[in-house]
Amino acid sequence: MTLSTLTWRRRMIYCVSTAINAWSILAMKKKGRYDVSASVEAQFEPGSNDEVLRNKLGIADSKEMDRVEAEALIIATDALFHEYDADHQFNADDICHMHKVWLGDIYEWAGQYRSVNVSKDDFAFAMVAQIPKLMDQFEKDQLAEFTPCDFSDRNEIVKALAEVHTELVLIHPFREGNGRCSRVLSSIMALQAGLPVLDFSLISGPMKLEYFSAVQTGMDRNYTPMEKLFAEIIESSIQALSK
Repeated sequence: MTLSTLTWRRRMIYCVSTAINAWSILAMKKKGRYDVSASVEAQFEPGSNDEVLRNKLGIADSKEMDRVEAEALIIATDALFHEYDADHQFNADDICHMHKVWLGDIYEWAGQYRSVNVSKDDFAFAMVAQIPKLMDQFEKDQLAEFTPCDFSDRNEIVKALAEVHTELVLIHPFREGNGRCSRVLSSIMALQAGLPVLDFSLISGPMKLEYFSAVQTGMDRNYTPMEKLFAEIIESSIQALSK
C-alpha cells in the first residue's frame, strides 16, 4: 500500500468523523444532551451548565475541576516517571494505564477508549469505531519505532517526539485529557533520551494556534511543523534547567 493511499484512507476516516460529529451536535440540540447516549461519557454533572463531565467527585464547577485534574496530573506524572525506565518500549495498554493513573479517581471511564465522537473547533478526531484499530497500528508503527526513545542525535529525538505526539493526539483515544496524556508520554520519552522534563508552556501560550495547526497537518503525515515546535520546546526546557 502506497503512502498516498494511506493518506487518502486517513482523510476519509476524518471526513466521515466530521460528518458524524455534525449530526451528533444537531441531535443534541434537538433532543437535549442527556438523550444523546446512555454512556456516562456523554453526560454532564448536574448543575454544571454542561461544562463539567459527570464525575466520581460530584464536582460541578469547571474551575474546581481544572484544579483537581491539574493536581492529579502532577501526582500521576511523578509516579509514571518512576514506573517507566529508559529501556521501556511503550504499547497501547501503557497509554491506557497512564490515563487511568491520572484520572482514575475522577472519572469512571478513565483508561478506557472513548465511546463518543469528539471534535475541537470543527476538527473531528478519529471515529469511535476506528480507535482500537488505530491504537493497534500506533503501537506497531510509532511506538515500536520510536520507543524506547534512546536516540543520541537531537534531530532523531525531535522526529520521534513529534510523530508519536501528533499521531496520538489525532487518534484522541479518550473522552478527556488526550493532549495532557500525550505530553506526559513525550516527557517520559525525553527522559529516555537523556533530556530534562519538557516544558510545554510554549504551546499553551504564544504558540497555541501553531500547535493546533501542526496537529492537523499531521493528517497528511507531515510532521515538520510539529518537529519545529518540539525543537523549540526542547531548547527552552534545557535553557530553563541551566538557569
